[in-house]
Amino acid sequence: MTWRIYQGSGIPHDGLRTLPPPPPWRVFAGAAEIDLPAAPDGSPAGGNRLVSRGSAYYGPDDLEIDAVNAALLLRRPLLVTGKPGTGKSTLAYAVAHELRMGPVLHWPIVSRTTVTSGLYEYDALGRVQDAALAERGEAVGQSIGDYLRLGPLGTALLPYGRPRALLIDEIDKSDLDFPNDLLTLFEEAEFTIPELARIAAAQPSVDVAVSDSTAKVRITGGRVRSHHFPFILLTSNGERQFPPAFLRRCVRLELGPPSPERLARIVAAHLGEDLARRSLDTIERFLAERADGDLATDQLLNTIHVLSSSHGADSDTRNRLLGLLLRSLNST
Repeated sequence: MTWRIYQGSGIPHDGLRTLPPPPPWRVFAGAAEIDLPAAPDGSPAGGNRLVSRGSAYYGPDDLEIDAVNAALLLRRPLLVTGKPGTGKSTLAYAVAHELRMGPVLHWPIVSRTTVTSGLYEYDALGRVQDAALAERGEAVGQSIGDYLRLGPLGTALLPYGRPRALLIDEIDKSDLDFPNDLLTLFEEAEFTIPELARIAAAQPSVDVAVSDSTAKVRITGGRVRSHHFPFILLTSNGERQFPPAFLRRCVRLELGPPSPERLARIVAAHLGEDLARRSLDTIERFLAERADGDLATDQLLNTIHVLSSSHGADSDTRNRLLGLLLRSLNST
């Protein structure tokens, strides 16, 4: 059997069942207690229209496949760097779809994002307000768990029976301390919720909502411990440097611009094989423009969609649309 659990085929399979044991230094304390949730639309990857079709449109190359498998075998995050439109985020959905990891948890990063917000949120103000309402006899939440919700990172670290997939998107938008704040979590794959730990003696178990569902999970002793390290894919646009301590805890992959062949597969997956064949000249124009400046793949998709919707337009109008929609991202 191949060592590659993820094969890049786009066809869902149960290869995770054959994942070898982790290195001795990457064994985690949690017991496998929770089943992966089903996606709301019934698709393994959780609502991503393209991946849920089972299409192999992503078409990863050998380096990408090897990087994913190295991250899976080592139980390490995968840091994917590349310019916008190179398919960084899509890779997370492709892996989750093929390996049946359930819905992808998505954590978009902004400058104000904190690690705690990714772990959980506690509505202390809501609890105080409800306490006042309860004194007046109104029906409100009774348990502290009614005011807690796990974030995407906290949900991914739950003790699932197989790894969850977590996309941490555009980490270079975070503040300077954010990557270092992730280090202990990446090493230990567990965390404490102080609000629950303080009452653990009186209330050992509390049911808490999770990031991507109205369902609740039971947390004991105020502590969340992973059983399987999640498949964590972090994306970066290459706009900043990260600390060496952070980088050594990640498997790193740099994606270049999609090849002409991959572009054709992406267009076909989004817009259909027939339109892809009829848009070869637009793809060639996109490639020519990309050689002189940054262009994202979604610009190509937008262009083909607009041109196909304006098929009655004259050649001057179509050329203006090409210039408008295929404008370099680094142009003013």
